[in-house]
Amino acid sequence: MADKNVKLSVRTKIIMSLSVALFVFGFLAAAISYKMFMDAAIELNKRVGTGAAQIIADMIDGDKVEEFLEKGRAAEGYEETEKKLYRMKERLPDITFVYVYKILPDGCHVVFDLDTPEVKAMEVGQVEELEAEFSEALPRLLHGGQIEPTISDGVYGWLLSVYVPVFDSNGVCQCYAGVDISMNELRRQAQEYVLKLTIIFLLILIAILFVCFRLAEYGLIIPINEMARFAGMFAQDNEDEMENNLENIRRLNIHTGDEVENLYRAFVKMTDDSVRHVRDVKNKNEAISQMQNALIVTLADLVESRDENTGQHIKKTAAYVQIILDELKREGVYKEQLTDAFIENVVSSAPLHDIGKIAVPDSILNKPGKLTKEEFDLMKTHTTAGGRIIGSIIASVPDSHYLDEAKNLATYHHERWDGKGYPTGLAGENIPLSARIMAVADVFDALISKRSYKEGFSYEKAFSIIEEESGTHFDPKLVDAFFRAKDEVLRVADGFKNL
Repeated sequence: MADKNVKLSVRTKIIMSLSVALFVFGFLAAAISYKMFMDAAIELNKRVGTGAAQIIADMIDGDKVEEFLEKGRAAEGYEETEKKLYRMKERLPDITFVYVYKILPDGCHVVFDLDTPEVKAMEVGQVEELEAEFSEALPRLLHGGQIEPTISDGVYGWLLSVYVPVFDSNGVCQCYAGVDISMNELRRQAQEYVLKLTIIFLLILIAILFVCFRLAEYGLIIPINEMARFAGMFAQDNEDEMENNLENIRRLNIHTGDEVENLYRAFVKMTDDSVRHVRDVKNKNEAISQMQNALIVTLADLVESRDENTGQHIKKTAAYVQIILDELKREGVYKEQLTDAFIENVVSSAPLHDIGKIAVPDSILNKPGKLTKEEFDLMKTHTTAGGRIIGSIIASVPDSHYLDEAKNLATYHHERWDGKGYPTGLAGENIPLSARIMAVADVFDALISKRSYKEGFSYEKAFSIIEEESGTHFDPKLVDAFFRAKDEVLRVADGFKNL
């Protein structure tokens, strides 16, 4: 079974690659064929049009053009010439329009224009405005210059227009004989040609894709998918299942005689080696994890059981810390520091932030009234004591670096953003981020909690104090995050209040 997380399977890539390649090839072939077909057909029509225009030019007496324009149909020979033109047009069904124009600076003066079923002819002498191509070439046309055949797509469809000059007996160009050949039928034929070519190409494409697909399916896709399937099954916690999966991988016994087989052999060896190592790593990780959790819970319980004032302070502050961390991550604040490992270590270590209180005498820890200066100085030593306790654990327990943040929390959670905190007077971002976060959570819980020596403040008052001390006591970015998550903070506070 293919991995559902794979965005594009090998099968899809092969089909897409072949399809794109064949499509590009087919498109280019069709485009070239179409162009060759159209070029040949247009060239043929140009020759037909030029021949027809030349026949018309030969029928026109250049010496009488001025008289035709002046007298119109009353001019001698005009109607006879017009009849010849109609007879000629009837013999040339490919010709759509036949006309004779005298080109002057003010426009095209109609000498002859033949009626068609669709369009009524213009009257003799009527002047039609010069088109752009005529205007640009007017000096040359007034002297009988050649006009290249033109193709236009307008009101009357796709037309090929061909013009041939008519000269008088003195060799002076008097007018131009013109014919328009409809190219609509040519366009239809070209479209039919492309359609037939497309159908043939699609049939060839389907046949090629089918053959390539079958070859790739059995020589590449199925072997790779089978290896991927068993590799996915191998990533299990059950040791017996891992052994069974290894045997299943061996039973695949892939023989393709190419790089896929080499990959399979290497895969079997890697899997065999992994089975031996995974068991050891798993056992070691379990032992470390159990030790870590037991240590944190035990130490946190020791502190909370001695301090009659804190209640569930440890659990509440840990919850607030989690809320602030989640909000910072959502907003992308301090994103370089907020790795998954950092967040996990801070949340897990949060209950240890007051571990140093274990070194504070009960008489001070549980005093119902306000502490004296000497007593408060002794109380403040719980920060350095906590740092020493956790530091000694880190030094004596292998692979306990996950407690680094616990040490930061215990030592620096009473430091202030303005540098007026304790125990070392660190300021700003010199204070570890985890300790700055705990400072907000710790003070907020202290404000709203009832103690033997005070009543708890209202939520509004507590938030107001936190806001007032943003930039002095607390990191402003953390206060902003705390306020953005205010609803969630209140849910947690209410939850513990109702316990």
